[in-house]
Amino acid sequence: MPKLTIHDLFQAKKEGRQFVEIRTSDPNEAIACAEAGVEIIMCMKEDLPVIRPLVPDAFIIAANQLDQPHIASADQAVAAGFELMNLGADAIYSGMSMKVVEAMSKEYIPVVGHIGYVPYRSTWIGGARAVGKTADEAIKVYEAAKAYQDAGALGVEIEIVPARVTEEIGKRLESLILISMGSGTGGTVQYLFANDVLGTNKGHVPRHAKVYGDIGAEEERVQKLRVEAFRALHEDVLSGGYPASEHLLKMNDDEFGGFLSRLT
Repeated sequence: MPKLTIHDLFQAKKEGRQFVEIRTSDPNEAIACAEAGVEIIMCMKEDLPVIRPLVPDAFIIAANQLDQPHIASADQAVAAGFELMNLGADAIYSGMSMKVVEAMSKEYIPVVGHIGYVPYRSTWIGGARAVGKTADEAIKVYEAAKAYQDAGALGVEIEIVPARVTEEIGKRLESLILISMGSGTGGTVQYLFANDVLGTNKGHVPRHAKVYGDIGAEEERVQKLRVEAFRALHEDVLSGGYPASEHLLKMNDDEFGGFLSRLT
C-alpha cells in the first residue's frame, strides 16, 4: 500500500472514505499497525526516531514540546515543528494558539489541532466529560474547528463530541480533516489508542474504546508465569536444588591442584 498523502486525506473526505489512526509508543505496536494496513500512526517525539524506520510507509503524526510552556513564541514552535519533520513526521500535533498554528502552516508544516474534550484543558470544563451536547457548546466546538481551518491547519482531533455535531462540522469545513475519537463517522479518520484496542488500558476505559485483541489478559497470564518462575527459583536456591551439578563449570583435577598449590 502506497504511503498516505495529505492529498489522499482530502480526496477521501470528498468521497466519504475513512482511514484509521492508532496512538502508540511501542515499536512492535507500530509494526503491527503497518502490517495490518493502519494508515496513520500517532507518536511522541522520543519514539519517532525508533518508529519511523520501522514503518516507512505509515503517515505519522508526531507531538513534542509544542504544547509545553517553554515554547514561548511562534518562531520557536516553527523550529520545533521542523525538527519533528526532519525526524520523519508527516504532520505535527499541536494544541497551541491559532497564532502558532498559522505560523507553522505558513511554513507548510501540516498541523493537527484538538477540539471537543481536550484532556489537559479539562479543568476549564469541570473535568473529563463529553463536549458539545448543548447547542451553546456545539457552536463553540464548530467555532474552534473553523478557527483551525482559517489558521491553515491540516486537521483537528475531535474528541468525545456528539456524532451529529461532528457530521455537520465536517460538511461545512471542506478544508479541514476531522480525526474522530469517540465522535462518530462524520470525520475522515477514526482514532483510538493502542491500549484501548489491545485491552491493555489500566486506567479509565472510555466509552469509545473497543477491544479487538485482549492482550491485557495475555499479559496478566504471562506476568503470573513470571512470578511463578521467580518463586520457583527462589525456593530452589533456598533448598539447595540450584545450582545443580549440570549448571556448574568443571575444572580438571590437576589444574585445580595447581591452583591450590599457589594459594597463600
